[in-house]
Amino acid sequence: MGWAVARRLTAELLREGCDALRTADANLARLLDRNGMPPLRLRPAGFATLVHLILQQQVSLASAQAVYGRLESLLGEVSPGSFLKAEHDALRGAGFSHQKIEYVTSMAARIEDGQLPLDGLVHMSDDEAIEVLVAERGIGPWTASVYLLTALGRPDVWAPGDRALLVSLGRMLATDDVPANEDAVALAEKWRPWRSVAARILWHDYSAAELR
Repeated sequence: MGWAVARRLTAELLREGCDALRTADANLARLLDRNGMPPLRLRPAGFATLVHLILQQQVSLASAQAVYGRLESLLGEVSPGSFLKAEHDALRGAGFSHQKIEYVTSMAARIEDGQLPLDGLVHMSDDEAIEVLVAERGIGPWTASVYLLTALGRPDVWAPGDRALLVSLGRMLATDDVPANEDAVALAEKWRPWRSVAARILWHDYSAAELR
């Protein structure tokens, strides 16, 4: 593992990726023509964003946001230390399931004792960083990949199993059914080294379609 910081997506790189994908894929070009450039939408790297992503698992974005807002009100700063000090009944009252309390408690404890080096992820390759994250309870491929996409800003990561991406992809391809995750992962291979940009284009179209 090297110590160089991995490349991070910027507005300039996002535009470069969109230009490359516009040339390479007529379907993505059509989405860009219809919706314009997707937003960069980077989140702060760290514990709080991982908690937010764990909350988003298997629930609506609005529901996850509501629980996270109550967590902020409860803790003030959402940090490993503040979470570990919180009473489980208070966390349940904020909307955490018993299972998600266990997941986040385990992650917080491992960050506190240095076993989960979140700050070190910036020096790792995409595959190395995902491997470290999915070793944690409650963090699967989707959570790890979206963390790399949105918090670490990696330019070439796909979010397997992301419902919005699958729906948007099916709409783009004019298929009757939502594509299977395996088919979407295989299709996204042709968008290397800009899969994160392709994901943003598809997410942007998903959001725009809800307003059309």
